[in-house]
Amino acid sequence: MNNIRPSSDLRNKYSEISNLCKESKEAVYITVNGRGDTVLLGYEKYLQLQAELELLKNLAEAEEDVRLGRIAYAKESFDELRSKLVKL
Repeated sequence: MNNIRPSSDLRNKYSEISNLCKESKEAVYITVNGRGDTVLLGYEKYLQLQAELELLKNLAEAEEDVRLGRIAYAKESFDELRSKLVKL
């Protein structure tokens, strides 16, 4: 369900909007003169979206590495790390 509110509600009903963001874990869309202006999220939902975005970026980088042949077998990589650690 889309929660659409006019910008005046930010001033007059902030607590209600804040609780709505936290409880529904959905975005609240703020309009100015009937047009979309801002989107509000609860803090926990924002952190979740940031973590998901970071994961997607990492997966995209990994797919690019595979596509370009920048891969190595795990055993070889760990053997190399072990040999470097032994030298320390």
